[in-house]
Amino acid sequence: MGLYEILVKAGAEKDITRLPYDVVPRILKKIEALSETPIPHGARKVSGTESLYRIRAGDYRIIYEVSHERRQITIVYVRHRHSAYRRL
Repeated sequence: MGLYEILVKAGAEKDITRLPYDVVPRILKKIEALSETPIPHGARKVSGTESLYRIRAGDYRIIYEVSHERRQITIVYVRHRHSAYRRL
């Protein structure tokens, strides 16, 4: 399986800049790993949506969309678990 291109929405970039300093490397590592395995073990489909998935990174959630046709992953949000599903 080839690599997927990772796109990060502006809102997700902003979310990452607001994270605690010690959490950022773990989040970035999880995002980079998605290029090889777009739906890793433990990923769950976000209920109430057609194409969004979530993965856990400690107390934080990475919400993303996968396009197998274009071989792209779009990071939509990176938020604390308490606020990750608002506005979906």
